[in-house]
Amino acid sequence: MAKPRVVIIGGGFTGTALAIHLARLSPEGLAITLVEPRPLPGHGVAYSAQDPAHRINVPAGRMFLSAAEQGEFERWYQSSPAFADDPAAHWEDGKLYPQRAAFGRFVAEKFFEAAATTPSTLRHLRDRATRLHGCTVETAGGIELRAEAVVLAISHPPPALPGSVAHALGNSPALIADPWLPGALDAIGERERVAVIGTGLSMADVVASLHRRGHRGPLIAFSRRGLLPRPNARGDYAPWPFLPATLPQLSLRGWLRRTRQEIAAAAELGVSWQAVLDEVRARGQQIWPSLSLKDQKQFLRHLRPWWDVHRYRIAPQVAAAIGNAQAEGRLQVLAARLQHLAPHGDAVTLSLQLRHGGTQQHQVDRVIVTTGPAHGALLESQPLLHQLERQGVLQADPLGLGILVNGHAETLNRQGEANPRLLVAGPAARGRFGELMGLPQVAEHAEAVARRLLHNLHTGGRCPASR
Repeated sequence: MAKPRVVIIGGGFTGTALAIHLARLSPEGLAITLVEPRPLPGHGVAYSAQDPAHRINVPAGRMFLSAAEQGEFERWYQSSPAFADDPAAHWEDGKLYPQRAAFGRFVAEKFFEAAATTPSTLRHLRDRATRLHGCTVETAGGIELRAEAVVLAISHPPPALPGSVAHALGNSPALIADPWLPGALDAIGERERVAVIGTGLSMADVVASLHRRGHRGPLIAFSRRGLLPRPNARGDYAPWPFLPATLPQLSLRGWLRRTRQEIAAAAELGVSWQAVLDEVRARGQQIWPSLSLKDQKQFLRHLRPWWDVHRYRIAPQVAAAIGNAQAEGRLQVLAARLQHLAPHGDAVTLSLQLRHGGTQQHQVDRVIVTTGPAHGALLESQPLLHQLERQGVLQADPLGLGILVNGHAETLNRQGEANPRLLVAGPAARGRFGELMGLPQVAEHAEAVARRLLHNLHTGGRCPASR
């Protein structure tokens, strides 16, 4: 009897982890095709980074495919040549912060291991999915993949270029619209003046990359609030499990008040705020759906920037590069918005409206956009998703974070009907689940989606045709 066929579109961490979990959890085995244009599965945007300055944001011991395997990546890394070749990964508090590409190699190895040791057939098809009719996927290479179920593991669209920047600079070499592209920073001179739009994780990576390359020119980074990602706590700290198994029904204000109270209580006992936020993050997929749509919108409008800088922390090596640049006066971080910019010869003049009043003008040689992926434009970012939205097969979530799904990660069509054979895994489903951008929540979600998909396959039913 032929194995049920599953196609996973997107082979970054989410899609690859899903494929591994499906293979491990299916006793009879599946025929799993992972459609991903990159050379290896498991890398995606984050873990395909080849710059040695780009490190995982949490200690290696907290990076895993499933909670049962915590610590396996750290052991794998310590036995790999990369460990000896990168002494800077070993921080002074004893924790390891490897280069991101190392984790990508680990996940790829686990994919091929699952292909060799489980009843499932796992295949990485180096291609792009362009259309979906029912459960038949068409690729850019002209291949048709018929399946019993399809999972969209498409998570990170390209960054959105502010309209004023695009209009003023266009194709100017002064503009670096996507610093993640290979070689994007190569042309920046050692003493060139650089402005960075955004002050989050991508900005931190850019500063670390420039520092490693020997750049010593002035840097200006700005965002509306001027918030920088916080560092991880030094050393080990005990968990702070303050939430009961059954969560209280609180409003957004109630959760904010409760979290602040717990941070204060932890501080009195010498426990870091990171321990409290880790508990909130771990229960985030329960807390978020319990909030009203109004509260969710309020969070995104007012609290999200504060949550992001405390939740998505940076490796201490990166924090040190930022701190050194600030101490030396080379990096200035501003709470400001872009009022105007214009080219002047080979340079660019920026006019910034400061958050607390006044304006500043700066002349720079390069402008780098680090505002992050444009998740609100996810459905327009790829022909496949645009086609499915146009046909009413799926729709954007009301928060503009990704794709609308139900509590089982099944897509909802224009009529609100769930499709048990078309699921979404990873960050594109975070409008429903909330905390779905970093490990370990993405790993846990991938495993949950794998279990649900196996359940759906076993309960039968035809794959709905596209409308």
